[in-house]
Amino acid sequence: MKTIYFLIATFFIAPLFSFTNLKTNQIILSNQESITVVATYDGHEDYGYNFIAKHNDDEEYTLTFQEVDETVTKEFDLKSDALVGTKFKITYKTETIVTKDADGYEDETIVNTITKLEKS
Repeated sequence: MKTIYFLIATFFIAPLFSFTNLKTNQIILSNQESITVVATYDGHEDYGYNFIAKHNDDEEYTLTFQEVDETVTKEFDLKSDALVGTKFKITYKTETIVTKDADGYEDETIVNTITKLEKS
């Protein structure tokens, strides 16, 4: 019976702690699948890199990326205005960072990271 409790604790409870950063009280939930979208570069702001994409019904929306892989920044200077208006095929991943404030309330921050960028 002790073996069963140990297995339950090992396989179901212990992995929950692997996502918690005790120093900053953060839980990071990561989408391991890459997402690909075609969008037009709209420029860089303090909060991230903006791209304009279209839904299937041709309605436009802004997609913001807070992070860019180093391999992408070596190939494309997204901080320059020279690429504004350029259409790209973007591959990215999404992480949700959950933090708790002093009152115990959770705050979720979504971080989109470009992992691959190709001119379309």
